[in-house]
Amino acid sequence: MKDAAPQTIYLKDYTPFGFAVESVSLTFRLHPTATRVISKIRFTPIPDASDTRFFLHGEQLKLISAKIDGVEINTKMVVGGLEADVPDVPFTWETEVEINPQANTALEGLYMSNGMYCTQCEAEGFRKITFYPDRPDVMSVFDVKIEADGDNTPIMLSNGNGVELSKARATWSDPWPKPAYLFALVAGELIAHRDTFTTLSDKQVQLAIWVRPGDEHKCAFGMEALKKSMKWDEDIYGREYDLDEFNIVAVDDFNMGAMENKGLNVFNSSCVLASPETATDGNFERIEAIIAHEYFHNWTGNRITCRDWFQLCLKEGLTVFRDAQFTADMRSEPVKRIDDVITLRARQFPEDQGPLSHPVRPESFQEINNFYTATVYEKGAEVIGMLKTLVGDEAYSQALDLYFMRHDGQACTIEDWIAVFEESTGRDLNQFKLWYSQSGTPEVAVREAYDGTTFTLHLSQSSAPTPGQSQKAAQVIPVAVGLLNDNGDEILATQVLELTQEEQSFTFEGHASRPIPSVLRGFSAPVTLRQDIDNTRRAFLLAHDTDAFNRWEAGRDLARDSLLGAVLEGTPHNTAYLQGLKAVLSDETLDPAYRALMLGQPSQSELASELHKMGHTPDPAAIHTASEALRRAKAEAFADLLPGLYADNQVAGTFSPDAGPAGQRSLANAALSLLTRLDQGKTAAQQYASADNMTLQLAGLSALLDAEKGEDALEAFYDQWQNDRLVIDKWFSMQVMHAKPTALTKTVRKLCDHPDFEWKNPNRFRAVMGMLAAHHAGFHHESGGAYELLADWLIRLDPVNPQTTARMCAAFQTWKRYDQTRQTMIQGQLERIASQNGLSRDTTEMVTRILEG
Repeated sequence: MKDAAPQTIYLKDYTPFGFAVESVSLTFRLHPTATRVISKIRFTPIPDASDTRFFLHGEQLKLISAKIDGVEINTKMVVGGLEADVPDVPFTWETEVEINPQANTALEGLYMSNGMYCTQCEAEGFRKITFYPDRPDVMSVFDVKIEADGDNTPIMLSNGNGVELSKARATWSDPWPKPAYLFALVAGELIAHRDTFTTLSDKQVQLAIWVRPGDEHKCAFGMEALKKSMKWDEDIYGREYDLDEFNIVAVDDFNMGAMENKGLNVFNSSCVLASPETATDGNFERIEAIIAHEYFHNWTGNRITCRDWFQLCLKEGLTVFRDAQFTADMRSEPVKRIDDVITLRARQFPEDQGPLSHPVRPESFQEINNFYTATVYEKGAEVIGMLKTLVGDEAYSQALDLYFMRHDGQACTIEDWIAVFEESTGRDLNQFKLWYSQSGTPEVAVREAYDGTTFTLHLSQSSAPTPGQSQKAAQVIPVAVGLLNDNGDEILATQVLELTQEEQSFTFEGHASRPIPSVLRGFSAPVTLRQDIDNTRRAFLLAHDTDAFNRWEAGRDLARDSLLGAVLEGTPHNTAYLQGLKAVLSDETLDPAYRALMLGQPSQSELASELHKMGHTPDPAAIHTASEALRRAKAEAFADLLPGLYADNQVAGTFSPDAGPAGQRSLANAALSLLTRLDQGKTAAQQYASADNMTLQLAGLSALLDAEKGEDALEAFYDQWQNDRLVIDKWFSMQVMHAKPTALTKTVRKLCDHPDFEWKNPNRFRAVMGMLAAHHAGFHHESGGAYELLADWLIRLDPVNPQTTARMCAAFQTWKRYDQTRQTMIQGQLERIASQNGLSRDTTEMVTRILEG
């Protein structure tokens, strides 16, 4: 039978736990199927607590014994844990439980990954390890002892500093109070790549990246990224590392990218292991950013954590913003900003516009794992960026210093965060706080007026209804604006206009000729911009805008309008766009990575969203045809330019993943993609054959697949890399990504039959099913075969790994934008998933929200 209906939890019902936890002592006697966990926890009742019930979370635990101050007691097992009668004075609680890591395929709590013991406790995994108040506002110091068979698990790691480390026993002590979600344990056959870092107070920290034997050569880049992160956090935020050692472990089976456990970061292998032969430039940059993100959590997440899971954006939004700053400093600020906006529009805007819409700080949830979303992370980071824009760099820095000083060691709320800025700056941020409570993407409309000397911008804002929020109040929207003259000279440097009302006007005096505005520079707010300008203006901005983001945006808008015209009216592609883009590509003063981004175009899903907003029903096949035609038009228009771009951006010498050579390779590979449409894959075949790094090899393979000449290369690629699990993930993904829409389902079914399709591994499952959902024209093929195929696999995966299943359900969230036939097919698959006996609460919540939205 089905699980009981999930219980809805509300922010307004928050009540503090009635007991303080002074200390936690844990002993693990590891065994693959019968691990014993012995806990000794010191509790102190909190005077005048509103909730005095002694309730400890616990799931999938076999209780062996329970004691208070050494005396056996009776406990009452209740839904989600246990209750007991306890003294009204401080006491020591002791339990012994047994758990089965081998059977834990959900990868939450303590589980096995290819013979290695691992943990993942965020958000609510610790309750699968022992009985405990598993909530982020309960913080304590932890001491951990690990006992195991030393032959199979010679390395045993946990949080904090190592006290005793022997072959069969390890003791770890973490002196900093932390919530249970930051607990970590890893044990197995591991090899360390070691280094040291000297902090600003001259303390030497021992660093190690722990990997399986055979992966030692893939650690050097990750270690350098860690040291850069530690130095950057000291220089920019004044944050020094606070333990004697810092450990990272690479784990093959992991639902997330990585986890910031105090002193022991656990990483998905794909997010830390890299070598030039096996990782692309994109992999290197992602690894650098994720290592920084998890390290930065040491202060924004660990030392200061969130009071409850509704405040998740407090740690994640701030830390995503910090890692974006770091990447911008390490690489290219304009390129990073454009990349972030592309991601925001691809992942977060669809959330905002569909049934899964929710505020940056949700008001309720049924399963917290479903709220690790782009809205919490990416939009949460945008909110931090807007706040910094509004108060200025110096005030932002002062507010952060106050935040760290005041709240160190505390579990905090958004109200605590906002209060620090109000006190530090003297600003009333009550209206700004609406960004945390209102869902949806605001639209900012722009009108212009000019009377001979005065130029006026009339701005208005509106927000469409979203689930649970039919009416929206005006928000504070920072709109960065600059003015250009007819020659393209900047006559007004960037100013930030604060749009706080539904309609406002801003005047600019003393202009003898009509200025040309550049609006929403740097994408200063996560909004959609409606501006009634023609393609002549856009072409001018593409050629002359001094703001790198808006110059890219002008090209993007021209490409979008050209594609929409082709879809709706069959019009030829815009020559002004092609001419303007050619001029940008020819400008060798521009960063190659920036020029490579300029060659991109709006995604097919983005075009479908735009058509839906315009009142048209998107036709995925027509969108695909128009997109491919534009790529062909670019190839033909730039035929005289592409060979030179490709040749001039070849990088000689030893491979470096740094921004400069990576940017050159990105431009060369973008040129190769277009060249392939002219030379039928000749250049791509040469590149694939001669490539000495994965960036070039994979780009060559990609181009050959586009030219439908990649079968031999696919076979050779597999033969070469069949023993490298992360590269084979790429092999699976490439075939799905480059399948023709009519052949997508057949291609995926064939890959699912491949002996290397290890569907219980999240990376491998996402490599196939994630790409299936991302293939817009193929996923939405009129046959509906892809809908059925994905639903089949989600039904199969849910009993094994509910988290991954629930997140993959988001592939169906835009279903109501398509025609009635497709809607009926998708609805049928969603209802089929919902009807399964024993469906997890994770998946139940997601499917229900999508169906009801």
